[in-house]
Amino acid sequence: MFPQRRSDGWRQLVALLLLLVGLQQLAGAGLIKAKAWLAPVLIEKAWAESLRSSGEPVKPWPWADTWPVARLRVPTEGVDLPVLAGDSGNALAFGPGHAIASARLGSVGLAVIGGHRDTHFEFLQHLQSGERLELQLPDGSWRDYRVHSTAVADTRIQTLSRDGYQEMLLLVTCYPFDALSANGPLRYVVAALPVAGAKDAHYSM
Repeated sequence: MFPQRRSDGWRQLVALLLLLVGLQQLAGAGLIKAKAWLAPVLIEKAWAESLRSSGEPVKPWPWADTWPVARLRVPTEGVDLPVLAGDSGNALAFGPGHAIASARLGSVGLAVIGGHRDTHFEFLQHLQSGERLELQLPDGSWRDYRVHSTAVADTRIQTLSRDGYQEMLLLVTCYPFDALSANGPLRYVVAALPVAGAKDAHYSM
């Protein structure tokens, strides 16, 4: 009689533990989905506040190590993305990021925006020469660019300098787009020129 009760008790305890583990896994998955949904909302709110405050940086959440610095639109691709400060892994998890070591967005020089090839910058592979890009700056103004060229760069032998160029916007992501592993040496680079000066500028890898 007693051994049977002990056996039933152990079964109930094991069942309870399994239930708790299952609930923990579901809660973890739910938290990830909640964060994935909430982060873009908070980033949009931070950008709106930044525009209202004449471009003052506004963090989307108190412990964030990045904040929105621009807005990128590509009408032909249906793309409308906030651009974050920095191109670290933490920033790129939430959207494309402006490389701090590159030129300031909207200024003379090479301004670089990086993004993941399988999420926010997957659309780069579809861009064609002449397509229009729109970039909203922290002061609320918009600048128009046209895709000038695309190229594949090898980071082992090629580097970019932020100086000595006219204004140019580079959109950069890992390459190839269907690679099985990330962080390879190749980068896909889309060079875009401001519409007003597109005839006179040039770029080559």
